Amino acid sequence: MEPMEAESVTELPHGAQWQYEPKWDGFRCLLIRDGRGVRMQSKGGRDLVRYFPEVVAAASALSAASFMLDGELVIELDEGYSFDALLQRIHPAASRVKRLARETPARFIAFDLLRSADVDIAALPLARRRPALEKFARRYFKGSEIFELSPAIRNFAEAKSWLQHVEDGHDGVVAKRLDLAYRSGTRDGMQKIKLLRSADCVVGGFRYGDKKQGSRKVLGSLLLGLYDEAGLLHHVGFTSAIKASDRPGLTDKFEKILSKSSFTGKAPGGPSRWSTKRSAEWQPVRPVYVVEVCYDHVSGGRFRHGTRILRWRPDKKPSQCRIDQLGQKSASR
Repeated sequence: MEPMEAESVTELPHGAQWQYEPKWDGFRCLLIRDGRGVRMQSKGGRDLVRYFPEVVAAASALSAASFMLDGELVIELDEGYSFDALLQRIHPAASRVKRLARETPARFIAFDLLRSADVDIAALPLARRRPALEKFARRYFKGSEIFELSPAIRNFAEAKSWLQHVEDGHDGVVAKRLDLAYRSGTRDGMQKIKLLRSADCVVGGFRYGDKKQGSRKVLGSLLLGLYDEAGLLHHVGFTSAIKASDRPGLTDKFEKILSKSSFTGKAPGGPSRWSTKRSAEWQPVRPVYVVEVCYDHVSGGRFRHGTRILRWRPDKKPSQCRIDQLGQKSASR
């Protein structure tokens, strides 16, 4: 089952048919328990069980034997919620994952109940699913240090105020239609308002920088792509705002996945009055890594200026990085 997704919009929708929730800055997760087994699925369909053993243990300890929850995995440190701490969990070494689970345990913030026992609650409208979730949380989350219920309100003015004072792991607001069933894999009936103008992009290649580190060339910029409706990957811009200390590791990472081709639509390096010999030289890589970047302007279907990396997104599939993201604007406060 794919999670229901949200359409990016610039204004908070207003009306009695809408419910408002915080947009959590974590890993989206479908958590399923069927008898003794627990599954955890990322937004991109990735199995998260081995990376969050403390959540698996807590789910197994709940007295509810069969359920499906939609929610967000977050990690809170002394300085606040940390997306970087989540990224550190996606590590091949089981010993490291186990240590981090003990030192910085994750929490699961539930915002939808899709199945309870043998009842398919996903087919019900949100106006009925939310009370069922609240009842489930009161009964089963009590005393748990891992599970909690996400706030939900129907007051437009209060939801609007969340955009003025984003804190506690929120980076915007999600609005959901109360009259609709859970629509797996679609953006119909759910809208998100983000405070940053950002896009999840596929890395389709890189360019080496002019400066060497020691005797080796290191990458100077990453080339970003987005998919259109036909499945073609178009070059939409670049990011060169990369820490010097990160460049050798990223060079190793992307040199390992060099490819003969990557962009299947518009490709970088096309002739223009601004291009130089060096700027036309780039290294294609297999489009397997996703990075979220912050940008200012879009012109002609691409970023007008360079972008800034916000974070890497191992929880997302490259195919989920669609070009329609470029139509969004940041929320007005």
